[in-house]
Amino acid sequence: MEVILLERVEKLGAIGDVVKVKDGFARNYLLPNKKALRSNAANRKVFETNRERIVAENAARRAEAETEAKTIDGITITMIRQSSNTGQLYGSVAVRDLVEALAADGHKVAKNAIVLNKPIKAIGIYDVKVTLHAEVAVTVKVNIARSPEEAEMQASGVNVMEAMFEKDEAGFVEDYDPNAEPGATAEVQSSESEGDAA
Repeated sequence: MEVILLERVEKLGAIGDVVKVKDGFARNYLLPNKKALRSNAANRKVFETNRERIVAENAARRAEAETEAKTIDGITITMIRQSSNTGQLYGSVAVRDLVEALAADGHKVAKNAIVLNKPIKAIGIYDVKVTLHAEVAVTVKVNIARSPEEAEMQASGVNVMEAMFEKDEAGFVEDYDPNAEPGATAEVQSSESEGDAA
């Protein structure tokens, strides 16, 4: 199906472009969201007579999005979540969670503006794209940790999971006596040797 774009659509074209798209994409996305018109003689005339207004409205929306982008671009959202010892989250972080976190931080962002290809399922720092307008996109850092202290460590560049496993390796060391009886503990061994000395 051929359609006339009413706004810039990524990987398709700019305002006024006549493009050929699959019927389902046009019927289910472009036409209901008023991003395009069916390409026929009547719609072309309507578009040409309203072109200036459409371009002006788009420019106004873009200017609004650029203003909002300045407040959002590069911010870091910290989210505290429970996870296993390997860093896997018990519940994934989805678009809805990010919208709520941004709203709590004072940024109103539409759910469809957040581009998250798959839910976040492990602790760490992630870059998430936020498309405020077809021509305005910013990146937000999402810091997911188990505690505020871990979040601060991650923000300063420490890989929390690696640091945790290093601590485990350097942790408890058992006292070992090469002359001990099999199965005897170090304490028993030391009390027996004191008895022998007396």
